[in-house]
Amino acid sequence: MITKNEIKQSFFLSMWAIILTFPLMVIKVNTIKNIVIFRWWNILYVAIGAFVASLLWNYLLRRKEEGAKKDTKDSIPIVHRLLQNQKFRLPFLATIGVIALVYPFVTPMYHTSIMISALVYVILGLGLNIVVGLAGLLDLGYVFFYAIGAYAYALLNLHFGISFWIVLPLSALLGALFGTLLGYPVLRLRGDYLAIVTLGFGEIIRIVLENWVEFSNGPRGIRNIPGPDSFGIELTQHQSVIYIYFIIIAVCLITIFFVQRLENSRIGRAWIAMRDDEIACQAMGIDKTKTKLTAFALGATWAGLAGVIFAAKTSYINPMSFTIWESITILCVVVIGGMGSAVGVIAGALVLILLPEYLRAVAEYRMLVFGALQVVVMVFKPEGLIEAVRKTYKYKKIKE
Repeated sequence: MITKNEIKQSFFLSMWAIILTFPLMVIKVNTIKNIVIFRWWNILYVAIGAFVASLLWNYLLRRKEEGAKKDTKDSIPIVHRLLQNQKFRLPFLATIGVIALVYPFVTPMYHTSIMISALVYVILGLGLNIVVGLAGLLDLGYVFFYAIGAYAYALLNLHFGISFWIVLPLSALLGALFGTLLGYPVLRLRGDYLAIVTLGFGEIIRIVLENWVEFSNGPRGIRNIPGPDSFGIELTQHQSVIYIYFIIIAVCLITIFFVQRLENSRIGRAWIAMRDDEIACQAMGIDKTKTKLTAFALGATWAGLAGVIFAAKTSYINPMSFTIWESITILCVVVIGGMGSAVGVIAGALVLILLPEYLRAVAEYRMLVFGALQVVVMVFKPEGLIEAVRKTYKYKKIKE
């Protein structure tokens, strides 16, 4: 039930909304006829909208607080239940597999293209999830490794004619190498200090790419980057998009497999221990230096792979493709999806990348709606869309 205090609070909030939005929603200046038009009906719309939104917000907050006080033993997300239940796991995965296979054949090329972009962010999100979600290292310069992969393919193909399939594993090695090199200077840093330093590294690579014209062609970027080799088969533009789609699906599956195996491995448990308590982790005999460097190197590996696919898809890159906002977007994918949860990161990437594209019908307000949805998720689901579920072990007594 809605309380009197909530109604009173919502009423005063609606009055404040009227005062704050009055110049924008009510006053309209016609510069052609030199007259001022007052749209008084808009006051009513603003007041009702703010009142209802405030009531709903307070109600949901109260429900959240009441739910937090209750027993949360059965709080495992439904996706994890489907994946853990042997009866439903195979049909669930088979359904997703069929949808992924038929998707490019039943949708227009535009939808396939934006799905490729979303899947690129799935790979980036899973890579950053190793660093941020599992190891607990706040990296704001992740776009640094993304740019390395993209420029590695563009430059090696431009100057030496090296094909996509050769550069793809090379970019993974380059990402791991530069991830290790970045990891060494920041071994002693944590939290905000680590975020600031990695942010600085990300900006350094962008500035270098912009100003080193002889190497990267500067702000003009690199054009006519070829797509993946099709082994002599002539492909139309639509077929080429479908080809890239299936390549990135394969890379995503490989990424998911390796990330899941890493999470359940010895090094994965060391990352989680370091994230929870670095001092206790070191006291238990875990090599902190090796653990951090491994996290940076493996996280950067997937960013290098994603960069190559991005360059092959767009056929044009320049330094402005790798700004700080790219790192923030990838971080939002991890945080909103669910830190430490591979399934959550996949869901976060699909929501955050596809949603703005499908809101283009309301182009003027799409980013406003997008931002509001992010606020709602962070307030009511701070653990992410699909939170990570820590493994538990149950011991049953053997009947004699």
